[in-house]
Amino acid sequence: MANLTSPPPNQRRRAVLHKLVTAGLAVAASLCQPHSYSQALAVEQPDIERQVKAAYLYKFGSYVEWPERAFPSPDSPVRIGLIGADAMADELAQMVAGRTINGRQVVVRKLRREDAVAGFNILFVGRSNNARLAEILAMTKGQPMLTVTESDDGIAAGSMINFVVVDGKVRFEASPKAAGLSNLNISARLLAAAYKVAQGAS
Repeated sequence: MANLTSPPPNQRRRAVLHKLVTAGLAVAASLCQPHSYSQALAVEQPDIERQVKAAYLYKFGSYVEWPERAFPSPDSPVRIGLIGADAMADELAQMVAGRTINGRQVVVRKLRREDAVAGFNILFVGRSNNARLAEILAMTKGQPMLTVTESDDGIAAGSMINFVVVDGKVRFEASPKAAGLSNLNISARLLAAAYKVAQGAS
């Protein structure tokens, strides 16, 4: 009879991480097929929620049009900054390795409280900074920067995309008005996949 042994802990951990990354990217890929969005992965534990949000954050970039001034040169990368979300930044950095957004390389940066946000194309503000959300979003006003949050008041505070968890699934709200104020255009396909689209001015 064969001697069956369990794989080493490191190997098991890598296998689990691979499955989570694959699942997160599969969820983000559903943006291409809005009608299948109801099949989104249920959020059963924090690390899965983080994986799914990271995958969406990467995917959002393919559904947003920036003005030319947002990129200094044709080969400038898409710069994604994350405030108060170091673990998510690590997940995202692994996901985007070797990938591009609209033909541009992707650069992921962790930001601290004192760091400037100018020059980023996508800015994610983690819930640990909800108390400073209005202050942070005020610094982005008029800049060609997609702002993404995970706050109960994200859209009301002026965010362009805000993550929410509905029935155990990661969903998102969107505000095309807020995006327009920064000369960004959120595609209709992304809006079709949103849980809620804010219609009023931000």
